[in-house]
Amino acid sequence: MANIYTDSMYEVTVQHTFSAAHAITLGGQAEPIHGHDWRVHVTLAGQSLDDDGLLCDFHAVEEALGAICQPFHNRSLNEITPFDRLNPTAELVARHIADRLALSKALSSDRLHIASVSVEEAPGCTATYRPERRP
Repeated sequence: MANIYTDSMYEVTVQHTFSAAHAITLGGQAEPIHGHDWRVHVTLAGQSLDDDGLLCDFHAVEEALGAICQPFHNRSLNEITPFDRLNPTAELVARHIADRLALSKALSSDRLHIASVSVEEAPGCTATYRPERRP
């Protein structure tokens, strides 16, 4: 399918939810461990669609995102790599997910990139990471 919309940008967003606890350190003080239902929103973007009229396969992205988040589900983030050595803030969780997703087969196309990964730790409390686009 020819791209007749040369200045267009397409975006798709995939969501995943997992439950996990964490205890972050604020100003040198560790807060008590507590749990959240984490909501992850991954937005992929690109200027062209494939021959089927798709930016990407939602199911492939859902599968990759699920595999990335699965080790966190019903666990303490503080005990899971890399957060056994990093402060498990929503910002760093978003970056970790983006970095892992960038390596997945779901993003193997040159046509798309990760526009953002948002992690909602609690209703109204969202951290967003936007990776730098590589040429």
